[in-house]
Formats: sequence, structure tokens, C-alpha cells
Amino acid sequence: MSEEYVQAFVHESEEQLTDLNNSLLALESDPDDREAMDDIFRTAHTLKGNFGAMGYDEASDLAHAIEDLLDELREGEMAVTPEVMDLVFAGVDRLELAVESIDEDGAVDVETTDLEDDIRVVIEAGGATGGDADAEPEANGTDDAAQVDTFEVAVAVGDSEMKGVDGMLVLEAIREECDLVSATPDPEAIEDGEYEDGFDLVVASTTADELQATLDRVSAIEDAALSQAGVDAEDAPDDAADSTPADDPAGDGTSDSDTDTDTDTDSGGRTNGETNGSSREISSVRVDVDQLDDLHGLVEQLVTSRIKLRRAVDDGEVGSATDTLGELDKITGNLQNTVMDMRLIPMRKVISKFPRLVRDLAREQEKEVDFRMEGQDIELDRTILTEISDPLMHILRNAVDHGIEPPEERERAGKDREGTIELRATRERDHVTVTVEDDGRGLDVDELRKKALEKGVRSEAELDSMEDSEVYDLVFHPGFSTADEVTDVSGRGVGMDVVHSTVKQLDGSVNVESEQGEGTTVTLRLPVTVAIVKVLFVEVGEEEYGVPIKNIDEVSRIPEIETINEQPMIEHDEDIYPVVDLAAELDVPGEIKNGDGMLLRIRKSERRAALRCDAVNKQEEVVVKPLEGVLSGIPGLSGTAVLGDGNIVPILDVVTL
Repeated sequence: MSEEYVQAFVHESEEQLTDLNNSLLALESDPDDREAMDDIFRTAHTLKGNFGAMGYDEASDLAHAIEDLLDELREGEMAVTPEVMDLVFAGVDRLELAVESIDEDGAVDVETTDLEDDIRVVIEAGGATGGDADAEPEANGTDDAAQVDTFEVAVAVGDSEMKGVDGMLVLEAIREECDLVSATPDPEAIEDGEYEDGFDLVVASTTADELQATLDRVSAIEDAALSQAGVDAEDAPDDAADSTPADDPAGDGTSDSDTDTDTDTDSGGRTNGETNGSSREISSVRVDVDQLDDLHGLVEQLVTSRIKLRRAVDDGEVGSATDTLGELDKITGNLQNTVMDMRLIPMRKVISKFPRLVRDLAREQEKEVDFRMEGQDIELDRTILTEISDPLMHILRNAVDHGIEPPEERERAGKDREGTIELRATRERDHVTVTVEDDGRGLDVDELRKKALEKGVRSEAELDSMEDSEVYDLVFHPGFSTADEVTDVSGRGVGMDVVHSTVKQLDGSVNVESEQGEGTTVTLRLPVTVAIVKVLFVEVGEEEYGVPIKNIDEVSRIPEIETINEQPMIEHDEDIYPVVDLAAELDVPGEIKNGDGMLLRIRKSERRAALRCDAVNKQEEVVVKPLEGVLSGIPGLSGTAVLGDGNIVPILDVVTL
């Protein structure tokens, strides 16, 4: 199977698993939700078929067991209880791990048979109707999973004024009679008519004749080329899908499997609260066909301008070359904007997994939580969205663990037993604001001051002079925690400092507001796109550094400097600004080149300071890449930028310098 098909399978499976998790949450909150049940069963059936069609038989068998358990729930043979749902969620987690291993290694490196056995035990114990318990799983496993082949279908639609409708008709016919494994382009693009004369499908069907008969019934298909994909599930062992406890010797298969599913660790090796928590890098984006057309047009303009520029240089026409450079500058600006727009991804790509996270945490701590989300369609750059996934997870974990009280405590305080956590995203021009708000116990200012004094974070005098809003910000200090004991969820003093450092590296900000007994609100303000900023380059000794222009209020020659308590100062508009000598602060080698040098007065909103350097050079728009690994968090440095000549220039963080 080609890498292209595997990746298509992985991406589709990830989306299906996320949808399955959220539908299961809807069913758990309302066991009578028939629509949610139908969606769950349909998705589970598709997952089973896709795993089997791709030759991942162990995962297909597990998905088959989950489907059988869901069928018991759908037919009313088994009640929707928290314990049963825990088992279903554990199965979904294991399938998610299987997909991750397929993405990384091309194979399922995850044990699935133990969890499959657990599910079969529960089905037999709670859902048997008196039939032949030995025969039913075998029949299901043979008919649904074993005798399935995978076919590649090149569908030609031809000229059509309703390509989206034609594509939808083809996909619906395939889905009704067979299992759609993958599509190129993806199904959403096909249904939108975003293809040329046709598209490619990978389809699971019992026989080629059956598939061909399905294709022949679709009038929209002009031609369809059918070929064997090379994966035949009939090659699987006969007993691969038959793992019912009835086939085990007495005591085997059940002695080591506890049917009590209310455990601290799920079968996938993830502890409750960590499920779907840590993010994976977003590896794919969906691009609108209009954006591709715009990109193609800009590339054509670039080629034309390049030819004109080369001709002008060869002919020595300086004026014409200058005009062409102006055109190139305009084209590259438009190209930059188009590419940035193509990188934007809806927040639902990340936050759609959070309802499951909150559910597991709340259940582990025996709390009742109503989790709500708004603004899921707000778009952020792919890099930023990936980076903020873990910080948002930390904030939600804190909201459940520290914020929301146990039901009994909430009742004593006159609150509803069920707490509320809201995640909201809004966009304002070039920034997105993400807010996480809970109606829990809030932050105790006095306790924060006490802990800060105990840990030596601030002196008593400093704490007494701090406003409440400043005290709340102490939660971002590394190692700071008010938890009385360490749990699997919190109490180690890590997490919120990670939130703060990550957001700062993205050129964003984070703020905490709270009212004791009423709740806490954490607000993240983030740029929509990666950090493309205008930078002023300065010389310090033999080195060059960049200072974001947005942080600079004034550039001037060194004015008269006064010394107060051995600290050099300057005065501006009756305000005093400490002078920071960059050469001394950065320990830069080399001699002072320019006498007294130049002074960069920083905006008061950022920091009351003036930076002294040797010389001021050019200003330029650059992409600032944050420091990673051991270099991250270095005071005074926000990242680096690669210039056109290949040189790497450090970008200064004027706040932490």
C-alpha cells in the first residue's frame, strides 16, 4: 500500500475518532439521543471496515468488538452506564494509539486483544439474549471483516456543470454498498466540486463484481478504472476476528481480565486526564481551490518580473530595473499574505478533543462538569495552533482540579452541583483571544501571598505592595503551586509557567482574573499568524541584534546621562528611564565603535528603559523563530531571524533583558 493511501487513511481515521469521542459524550449525557447513537454506530462501522480493508486486522477486530457492544446499547440489551462508557472510551483510545503507530511506523504496534477480550466478556455477561454465544461473534467476524478486498478506483466524471453534485452522488453510492477507505482529493473537496475531470478512491468491497455493479448504477460516472490494491483481508488467519471468551479454555482469557472498567489507567496506557491531551503536530491543511488559483497567478507574475529584471540588468537600464524591483516587492507581499492565509486552520482541529479530556478528569475526581466551547471556527496559523494545544490543556486541567469544587462542596456554597467551564475564542483584527472561564472556588489572594513568601518568590514588603491582579500572576512563576498535595493532575508547580513561556514565545500575552468563591478566568491573546515583525538592527561591539520596532518609542543620540544610586538614567517628559548598556548586559566582545553610541528609548507600556548600542543600521521585516530546547526561556532573547544573506541574528526581548 502506497504512503499516500496510508496518510489518507490516517487523517480520515483521526477525524473519525474525534467525531466518535464527541458523539459518545453526547450519548453519555443523554442516553436517549437516537441521533448520537446512529452517528456512533455508523462511525464505528466505518472504522472497522477501514482498518480491515487496509490490512490492520487486530485493530479491525477491536473496532468490531466495540461495534458489537454499541449494538447492544442501541438495541436496548445493555444500559448506558458510566462503567460501560469507560470501556467504550478505552477501546476508542486504543484505536487512536493504533492510528498513531500506523502514522509513525506503518504498522499497529499496540496490543489490542486484551481489551477486545474485556469487551467480549461484558457483551456476554450483559447483552446475551439466549442465542448461540459461540456462533454469533464468529459469523460477524467472518462476514464483516474477513472476506473483504481493497480496490483502487479511478473515477472519471467528464464535463459537468454540477461537479459537486456528481461527486456527492458517487460517494453516497459507494458508502451505501461498500466501505470508502480514502479519497484523493478528500471527500469534502469532492463534494464541493474541487477536482478536475475525476478523482481517485480506495474502496473495500467483498468482490470486484459487486463494486463494479455499484459503479455502473451511478449515471454521473463517465468511466471507472478498477484495480486490486494489493491488500486482501482473506489472507488473515481464520481466527483473527474470533476472540470471544467462549472459545477460551475454562478460566483462560478471563482470569487476568477484570470486567470492572472503572480504573485509573485505561487499557491504552494513558492515565485518566491524559487521554487526548498532549498534542501532535498538525501535519496537514485543507486549502481552498481559490487560494491555489491566487498562488498560481502570483507565481506567474514572479516569473514575468524575473524575466523583466534580468533583461533590464543585462541592458544596463537602471530605471527599468528599479521599477521592476518595485513590482517584485508588491508581488512578494501578496504572495506572503496568500501563503499565510493558507496556513490558517480552524481551532476545532485542536479543541475538539478537549471535551473528552474534561470528561475523564471530572470522572476521575468524582466531579460534575458542564464543558462548553464557542468560536471553534476561529482560525490560527498552523504553528501557533499546535503550540497552544498543550497550554490550553494545562489550563483546563487546573480548572477541573483546582477550580471546580466537588458536588457536595458546591451545594454547601449554594451553587449547582454541576460546575461550568467555558472555552471561548474571538478574533479582533490580527489577534485572537482565547478565554477559559470556570465558576469554581476561585483564587485565594491571601493563600497566594502566603505560598509566595514561603517559596521565596517575593519578599513580604513586595507582596504587601502588590495589587490583587499582580498577585494572580504569581501562578505563572516556575515551581509555584498552592496545591496541598501532589496528584496525577496537578500540584507539582509545573504547567502554568509553561503556559506563560509558550505564549510569550508566540509574541502573545496571558492574564488571570479571579474572584474567590465565584471562579477564575484565564485569557490568552495570540497573534493570528507566525511572528513576522519589523525589526530595527543595531550594532553592539562586533555583533548585530534585532529590536522589534513596535517596542521602540524613540531613537536618538545619547543625551545627557545622570547617575542615580550608581544607575545611569535619562529624563524624558519628566519621566526617568534607566539606561541598559547592551554591550555589558549581553557580554558582547569587541570595542565600542561609535563613541557614545545611540539610544533606543522603549515604550513605557513595555518597559521603562533605554537601550544603549554602538550604531543603528537598517530596518527590515523578518520571521522570528522562537528558541527551542535548552535555549528556550533565555532572558533577553525572544528568538532568531535568518536574513537574506544567510546570517542568523538574535532578536531581543526588551521586557526580560
